[in-house]
This record gives sequence, C-alpha cells and structure tokens, in this order.
Amino acid sequence: MKLKIFLIAVCAMSACIVCSNASAQQQKQPDVYEQAEMEADRLQRVLDLEDWQVFYVDSTLKHDFPAMMAEYEQLKSSKVENVSMYQMVQDKWMEQIDATYKRIFTEPQWKAYLKQGASKAQKARAKRRAKAEGK
Repeated sequence: MKLKIFLIAVCAMSACIVCSNASAQQQKQPDVYEQAEMEADRLQRVLDLEDWQVFYVDSTLKHDFPAMMAEYEQLKSSKVENVSMYQMVQDKWMEQIDATYKRIFTEPQWKAYLKQGASKAQKARAKRRAKAEGK
C-alpha cells in the first residue's frame, strides 16, 4: 500500500515537472507578431532604416506572417503531408514580402538586404518554381 502511494506521488511530481518545462518552453518561443517585430528591429539595425521604413516593414510582416501561418494551418487541417506544398506557401509569401521591401527600401538598402542572404533565398525560390513548372 505504501509503495502504491509512493509511486502515485512520484508520477504526480514527474507530471508537474514535465508540465512546467513545457510551459517554460512555450513562453520562450515568440509568436508571429513578436517575430515580426524582431525582424523589423534587425532590419533597422542592419540596413539603417528610417522610422517610416521600419513602420512599413513591421506592418508588412505583421500582416504577412500570420497570413502565411493561416495557410499552413489550412494545409495541416486538410492533412496535407507533402512538404513541397508547405514550401510553395512559404515561397509565395516571401516573394510578396520581398516585393514590398523593394518598394520600401532605397537602392543601397535593397542591395544590402540582398547581400544579407535574400539574394540566395530568391535564387532558391526561382529554382523551385522552375522545377515545379517543368513537371
């Protein structure tokens, strides 16, 4: 009987520890709006954006990130397991974000943005698009 009570107590304590760890991990991961703010701040530092540019970048990301996530959720709820479908959704939204950035940024800022890795990402998206159209 004492062994049974001891085992129940140990299981209960384990469950509490697991729940508290899961809760702490969830708190550390930022939501899409926080991610948008962090990316806007990063771009402001890296590209020396003016305040009005940061406003437009932040607004764009706060609209497009949740919209992209909504499309992901729609695919997930439809039980789509094809990774390329998720990649197509991401590519579509990233193309839209880049098109908006090109209108917001000055020419030197745009070039600096491309050097930060956006150029490589654009080439990868173009390659995937060409491959998909070739099928």
